[in-house]
Amino acid sequence: MEKFNNQFPPIEQVTRTAVTTNEAAFYLNRKPQTLRIWAMNENGLIRPIRINGRLAWPVSEIKQLLGVEG
Repeated sequence: MEKFNNQFPPIEQVTRTAVTTNEAAFYLNRKPQTLRIWAMNENGLIRPIRINGRLAWPVSEIKQLLGVEG
């Protein structure tokens, strides 16, 4: 039986263009700090968008990386 996190909807249901670092980390099964390091070094699996000093992770790239249609 598959376990779901009540905090975040399945990535297939996300319609926003970008998600927070915590959400992206959940979907990618990484710690948020790992994604922050990717952003700082610009060497991760995907690159974030910077909006007023905050990181936003493109949902389309997360879906593509996970092989999810959307």
